[in-house]
Amino acid sequence: MASSPLNPKSGNHGRSNSLPSRPHPLIVTCNEQLDSLRAFTQTSSSSSLLIHKIGALQDLIESVEKLIQLPLTLDALLPQRQQNWVDEFLDGSLRLLDMCTAAKDGLLHTKVCTRELQTIIRRKRSGELELTTEVKKFLTSRKVVKKAISKALAILRGTSKNCNISSTTNKDRQTVALICLLQDVEVATLSTFQALLQFISGSTKSKSNSWLSISKLIRPKRVGCSLAADESEFAQVDIALQSFVFTKTCKLEDINNMQNHLEKMELCMHDFEEGLEFLFRRLIKIRVSLLNILNH
Repeated sequence: MASSPLNPKSGNHGRSNSLPSRPHPLIVTCNEQLDSLRAFTQTSSSSSLLIHKIGALQDLIESVEKLIQLPLTLDALLPQRQQNWVDEFLDGSLRLLDMCTAAKDGLLHTKVCTRELQTIIRRKRSGELELTTEVKKFLTSRKVVKKAISKALAILRGTSKNCNISSTTNKDRQTVALICLLQDVEVATLSTFQALLQFISGSTKSKSNSWLSISKLIRPKRVGCSLAADESEFAQVDIALQSFVFTKTCKLEDINNMQNHLEKMELCMHDFEEGLEFLFRRLIKIRVSLLNILNH
């Protein structure tokens, strides 16, 4: 039987005398899933789109986890042959975990403060002063979240230039296909986490909150509402609460408006949390597999 480049038991002579005609089926699957993920980046951001994008990333990372455990991956990334590649991928896996953790922390912090605020809103006896105090507390906590996200994104920008691995001169097409795929997956995953972090911080749009506040003063309220509808659910909550504090009123209409925006944001957070927890577990397993390759 002729040796196969996909069968590690066929011997090294098969790999040295001939090149594989096509990449492993799982590499093909990963590339197809990668293309699907990239397709989401060509459209504008919204909560539903971002949830679908995270779902596409879940499928991709799950396939990569399977790929990284194949014998062909071990053969391609053996430390004595490709030490620099394994090190780069390990560094990259840590970057991905850091970005995933930053998103998880931002959601958790926002969720806790949201529930505290909703408790005050639902209490029938809560007065204007108590509610305003809790709203200000929430806005302060949002500033903490935004600052942490801004720091995480700054670190990402500072290290992104190190993500690209030098082009390989390896003649094994299987290895080249694998290396290129893992590089592309890291870039696409970081891009997805970046979009999610920006969404959570409410910075997906260029409009400033100060401009929105001014527009509420000189034009009818529906003008501000139409602008807020273009923002993320997190940004809409920020705008609604800032407006509440600015107007210094405790009208039932304004309270209901705040509560509606908080409930919408909670739904987003629930979907994001589930997706991030899945990704975090898979990324941990991929990193462990890479460490096993390094220590093989």
